Amino acid sequence: MKKLLVTGSAGFIGLPLTHKLLELGYQVVGVDNHNSYYDPALKEARLSRYLNHPGYTHLRVDIADRPAVDKLFADHSPYIVVNLAAQAGVRYSIENPAPYIDSNLVGFSNILEGCRQSGVEHLIYASSSSVYGANEQLPFSVEDRVDTPISLYAATKRAGELIAHSYSHLYQLPTTGLRFFTVYGPWDRPDAASTRFASAMLSGQPIKVYNHGNHRRDFTYVEDLVAALIRVVESKCGGANPKLYSLYNIGGGTSVSVLDFIKVMEEALGVEAKKELLPRQPGDVVDTCADVDAFMRDFDFKPTVTIQKGISEFVRWYRSYYQLS
Repeated sequence: MKKLLVTGSAGFIGLPLTHKLLELGYQVVGVDNHNSYYDPALKEARLSRYLNHPGYTHLRVDIADRPAVDKLFADHSPYIVVNLAAQAGVRYSIENPAPYIDSNLVGFSNILEGCRQSGVEHLIYASSSSVYGANEQLPFSVEDRVDTPISLYAATKRAGELIAHSYSHLYQLPTTGLRFFTVYGPWDRPDAASTRFASAMLSGQPIKVYNHGNHRRDFTYVEDLVAALIRVVESKCGGANPKLYSLYNIGGGTSVSVLDFIKVMEEALGVEAKKELLPRQPGDVVDTCADVDAFMRDFDFKPTVTIQKGISEFVRWYRSYYQLS
């Protein structure tokens, strides 16, 4: 079985993806810098699920470190690379832009150059629905113009797509970018809405609801996302119509209001939420909904997990991990 490189392998999405790849018999080299953006203990707990697997090799590497990335590719010569490593968080990017430049631009460029120099067969990389920015027409299509990002995070993700296009065009490096839409589920980050809401609700504190609850999101359960990623990996990213450069949306294709999302959490937790309704935050897209027709056509896949099921699984994990009754 060919060797894959997964960056961000101790992250929220990297965990279930790496776990599934190992189950399928792939050899996986995982990379993560274990930074302190949130409690590193959560990454260690994720990593412990497969750290000792015979098919897994873990390296603590910052992808913004060019010599370390060069050595990584020289030592391991991966066949396919899945780049999930990135500095996440829309609001944090407004307060602290530097980590986004380092990871999402410099780091991603290092990964592209490593792929080029080592002859990687295909690069799959995570982009974001945030790139749609001020677009108002729903559902969002990959054919839409995306030149109005409203956060630095979104701008770096869009820049990554453009840099990947240049590498595909100039060096014939096959790349597939996947725009993720509001991923949630077990092992989520502490700054994610589901975790923040659960923490506040179970401690009797009000939850902060921005734009007075008038946001809508295309929520994507993490296991559905991983299943989609596996389809891309196993098809060697070509789908029904192989392309040198491709972009797809990965989402459920429907929008759920944030207030309805909270209602589902109330049912799963058995707690009524106290809401602090606040104005819209800078950088927040009002509504998101993914046009997933292209991905369904090329990979014969669509999500199956309902928001009720997904939140139930998240709550089960949350109570277990944080040792709550």
